[in-house]
Amino acid sequence: MNKHETKAEATSIEPTLHVGKSGIEVVVEELKTQLKNQKLIKVKFLRSAFADTGKKEMAEKLAELSNSELIEVRGNTAVYSRKR
Repeated sequence: MNKHETKAEATSIEPTLHVGKSGIEVVVEELKTQLKNQKLIKVKFLRSAFADTGKKEMAEKLAELSNSELIEVRGNTAVYSRKR
């Protein structure tokens, strides 16, 4: 499945993780667990989460920490998949 098809598939799923003012460190393990069971995970970033950094940078860091692939950042939502 290419990136375009993955993005299209991601539009139909709801966010299952929310990142707030506690930061991304508290959701890393949960993201890893969810990616074991599902191919795609959508994460919603609350405005309080990126007071210090930008959305894209925070989404990339979460992908790095969770050993996942960042598919897309749109608005305050990011989509992740298992690394290939």
